[in-house]
Amino acid sequence: MKDLQQEYHKHIVKKLQDKHKYENIMSIPKMKKVVVNRGVGEARENAKAIDVSAAELSSIVGQKPLVINSRKAIANFKLKGNTPIGLKVTLRGKRMWQFLNKLINISLPKIRDFKGVNPKSFDGRGNYSLGIKEQLIFPEVDYNKVDAVRGMDITFVTSAKTDAEAKDLLEALGIPFRTHDA
Repeated sequence: MKDLQQEYHKHIVKKLQDKHKYENIMSIPKMKKVVVNRGVGEARENAKAIDVSAAELSSIVGQKPLVINSRKAIANFKLKGNTPIGLKVTLRGKRMWQFLNKLINISLPKIRDFKGVNPKSFDGRGNYSLGIKEQLIFPEVDYNKVDAVRGMDITFVTSAKTDAEAKDLLEALGIPFRTHDA
């Protein structure tokens, strides 16, 4: 498995500079951070679910997640105020590059019937969001210890000004985009 950060600095920067004709090397898009979110709705009834999910997410990303509490009570959802309902991890630097490397080279190819990620999930400011339906694609997750299949949302925050620049950056890093709508 190649080191993605070295690959970015040696080859991808030059490739992006040639394609978009950047005059200043500092204006070339780069990865700022990767944010991994996981909603744990069953934590309303089962308080242990948030701990199990946090341990699982911690083993996947290599960093302890932040527990997100509900802001207010919502009776229709049987939700009390200030109750743990989600997890969030922000990855920067070395951990971000390691997670990206693992996601691109190991985890995404393990998705059943995978044809690429949706190219329409950009936010208009150069950031990309990706939803994963099950945690079993990551090698750190032990299949026998999984009590419930839980997904997660992964957001790639880049310094790109447009979605086209961000897509070129992510494609150069190795994220496989779907070529046609399937």
